[in-house]
Amino acid sequence: MLYSKGWKSGQKSLYPLILFLILLAGCDGSQQQAVKQLTIDDFKALRSSEYALHSTLIRENLEHILRADTDDASADRRVRAYYRERHPYVWLNRQGFDQRADTLIAELHRRISDIGFSERSFRLSQIETDLQRMRTLDFDSLRNTASRVAARLEYNLTKAYLRYVLGQRFGFTNPNYILNRLSPIATDSLGNPLGYHHLFDVEMDHPDKNYEFFALRKVGKDSLGLYLAEVLPQDSLYLQMKQRLPTASGSQRTRLLVNMERRRWRRHRNPDSSRPYVVVNVPAYHLWAVSPDTVIDLRAACGAIQTKTPLLSSYITRMDVNPEWIIPMSIISKDIAAHAGDPSYFTRRRYYIADRKTGEHISPANVTSAMLQSGKYRVAQLGGEGNSLGRIIFRFPNNFSVFLHDTSSRGVFGRDDRGVSHGCVRVQHPYELAAFLLGPEADEEKLQRLRFSMGLDETDATEDDDRPKHGPESMLRSLSVSPRVPLFITYYTLFQVPGGMLQTFPDVYGYDRALAAALKTYLQ
Repeated sequence: MLYSKGWKSGQKSLYPLILFLILLAGCDGSQQQAVKQLTIDDFKALRSSEYALHSTLIRENLEHILRADTDDASADRRVRAYYRERHPYVWLNRQGFDQRADTLIAELHRRISDIGFSERSFRLSQIETDLQRMRTLDFDSLRNTASRVAARLEYNLTKAYLRYVLGQRFGFTNPNYILNRLSPIATDSLGNPLGYHHLFDVEMDHPDKNYEFFALRKVGKDSLGLYLAEVLPQDSLYLQMKQRLPTASGSQRTRLLVNMERRRWRRHRNPDSSRPYVVVNVPAYHLWAVSPDTVIDLRAACGAIQTKTPLLSSYITRMDVNPEWIIPMSIISKDIAAHAGDPSYFTRRRYYIADRKTGEHISPANVTSAMLQSGKYRVAQLGGEGNSLGRIIFRFPNNFSVFLHDTSSRGVFGRDDRGVSHGCVRVQHPYELAAFLLGPEADEEKLQRLRFSMGLDETDATEDDDRPKHGPESMLRSLSVSPRVPLFITYYTLFQVPGGMLQTFPDVYGYDRALAAALKTYLQ
């Protein structure tokens, strides 16, 4: 227990202090070295109240500090909870503040600038000042009593440590919070959001209390320097961006900082170069199908600003050929309900209406706008040529009812801005993707049937063609993808194109701005 009684202060109390410092300076001929070896017990020789160190006083000062700290990063909340629950001190012991504090300061000085952050956000200047006060007995009776300095130093060391460790290990921001509170579904009369579109659904590691205590134990085990190195991201894209940071400025620097932050997020699944996978990078409006010996680069069209494509990871499990399009309620309410009672509108688009409960088809002439918006009726588009989903759809489990698919509006792939869909991803050459998913061992007969089913192969009318002839009985309806192929829908404005170089892309959804605002705490 830390304890030193406060004796009466007065002019005479200065003499023991002076004598104490002289004795310390004479221990080995070096005042600096002697002062660094101060322990808590040494404070008992000091008779002024500002030098009193008492566990109760330190705890009281900690309470004042954590109540005044309004920083709202995850690490900050964890630090406040740790001391509010009166857990043991991390840095302060009977030896005072030992070399572990020096190790942390030296490591943070070296590492914080490497990632483009400000030392001020880790309170390094205050920590160094207070550590010097403790080691030179530079106290006063106002803001810098020994107990107050000790409490402030204990708190700020833990805060700086957890901010850095949790940030490097899990990310300094939480995309679940930022991106899923970015796009309001609607607002009330005062402009307050009534809910938000869910835009990020990637399984990730997040720190819990067990990890917090694990990280703090690393301080006590004197493995601090090693652990600060262990938490660093090591993937090649992160390291490439980090290498560019010192010479970057302005918007280029911001782009590097936010994309480095994306690489810190620890996803449960990541592309594995030893097996096939598919990745869509929304700002690039491109899809890549990648295997150890193949890279297929296809243009893609993604969600518009109001109907953004969600970011997710999943597995492609099935392909349906000539699918029907079950039209979402959002599109029914926005575009279709106004045409209730107009059979020609539905006929031109090959739409039909069916009772959801019984499956019975209902004549468009007999429905009203209110009926269509009630949710009791399904509106769908027949499969085949002209269907909005095109001739094939690639299905994967997700919480958004979005898919990869072909399209009947192929002109969109000639545009630079391909943010046009209601959230799904349209693929430029879907047959190439389908063949990739079937794998190199897919037999030619199956591939020919697939081309025929998609309307790509009409050669069966040629008499002297020795390939198998196909008719309606050869039409494929559904194909399993086995083994299932990992899919990643991502958002990088600085991205290493598979098989190519690092490229930049526009911030089409404004996610860079949102991340930069969240990182502002660490940049000031």
